[in-house]
Amino acid sequence: MALPQRKAIRLPEYDYSAPGAYFVTICTHDRQCILSDIIVGADAPGGPQLRLTDAGRVVEQYILSTERIPGFCVDKYVIMPNHVHLILHLEGGPPRASAPTVSDAVGALKRLVNRRLGANIWQRSFHEHVIRGERDYREIWEYMDENPAKWAEDRYYAQ
Repeated sequence: MALPQRKAIRLPEYDYSAPGAYFVTICTHDRQCILSDIIVGADAPGGPQLRLTDAGRVVEQYILSTERIPGFCVDKYVIMPNHVHLILHLEGGPPRASAPTVSDAVGALKRLVNRRLGANIWQRSFHEHVIRGERDYREIWEYMDENPAKWAEDRYYAQ
């Protein structure tokens, strides 16, 4: 019996090592809510607040450490209970045969977090969107800012 074919989620013929900004979403395995808690109501008088779990703090540590990887920069991130959103920026430079890609950055983040936690916490693959211009960038930035407040409406919401 043949295994089902996975749907291709990358743009065909697109060079994912090309300089630019990418909106990336990485989900936890089985969408387990292990990365953060969203505090609402009387416990969050200024509005919904994210409180990172131990696993979420490890994820944040490695997101912040990407600054040390040549060619990558994380412009913005939010660590939701069962997924992470990133605006990942690949910086330009002289062409190289082994230019880093979006997949390289996500794969490194997943591996480092898994190794530190001693378990695979991520679902296979990830979702990305090539950010196409300033308006697209601003809309994604705002979406990420508003995401915790709209957690119950989120497509990754799990009770």
